[in-house]
Amino acid sequence: MSIGGSITLESVLKRDRLIVVAGLAAMAALGWAYILYLVSSMAAMDMEADVGMARMHPWGATDLALAFVMWAVMMVAMMVPSATPMILTFATINRVRRMQQRPFVSTGVFLAGYVAVWGAFSLAAALVQGGLHGASLLVPGTMRAVPYVGGALLLAAGVFQWSRLKYVCLTQCRTPANFLASEWRDGTGGALVMGVRHGVYCLGCCWLLMALLLVLGVMNLLWVAALATFVLAEKIAPLGVWISRVTGVLLVAWGVWMIAG
Repeated sequence: MSIGGSITLESVLKRDRLIVVAGLAAMAALGWAYILYLVSSMAAMDMEADVGMARMHPWGATDLALAFVMWAVMMVAMMVPSATPMILTFATINRVRRMQQRPFVSTGVFLAGYVAVWGAFSLAAALVQGGLHGASLLVPGTMRAVPYVGGALLLAAGVFQWSRLKYVCLTQCRTPANFLASEWRDGTGGALVMGVRHGVYCLGCCWLLMALLLVLGVMNLLWVAALATFVLAEKIAPLGVWISRVTGVLLVAWGVWMIAG
C-alpha cells in the first residue's frame, strides 16, 4: 500500500474509532441516566409512609420485569465501557476487511451478541433478587442481602478472584487481538457468535463481582460506579491480574468480618 493509501486508511480508521467510541459513550450515558432516574424515583418513594409495607409484599410478574429492566440497564452502563477495547479492535479489523473488499459485518452485530449475554445474566439476577425478597433475605428499603448471605457472597467472590477460571476469562478480555484472531468467524452469524463468546468470557470474569450489588445495595450509585471502574481497571490496567488477586484477599476478609459481625 502506498504512503497516500496508508494515510487514507489511518484517517478512516481514526474516524471509525471516534464513531464507535461516541456510540458506546452515548449507550452507556443513557444507561447511567436511567440509573439516576431510578435512584431519584426510589428516594421519592421512601418519603411515602406506606412504602416499607409495600416492599414486603410478594413479587409479581411486573416486579420481576421491572427488576430485569433495572439489572439490564445497569449491566449495559457498567460493562459496555469495559468492552470498548474489544469492540474497537473488531471495528478496526472490519474496516480493513471492507477496504480489501473482503466480507464484513456491522460492529453492532458483535455488540448485540455481547449485550445479549449480559441480558441473560440480568434475568438470572432479577430471579435471584426476587427469590431473596420472597425468603425475606433482603433488607427492606435497601435491596441488600442480610449479613450472612452478603458475607457468603463476599467470600465466594474473593475466592473466585484467585481461581483458574477467573484468570482464563480475564486474559481473554485483556487481549482483544488474540481473542479475535482465534475466534474470528465470517458473516453476520459469525459476528454474533463472536460477540456472544466474548460476552461469555466477560461474564465468567465478572459475574460474581456484579452479584456483589446484592451485598452493597442494588441501586447504591456509589458502589455501582465503583464496581464499573474496578472492572474496567481489571481489563486495561497493566497490573490488572494482580489488582484482581489483591481484591480477592480483601473481599474474603470483608466476608469473614460481615459473617462474624
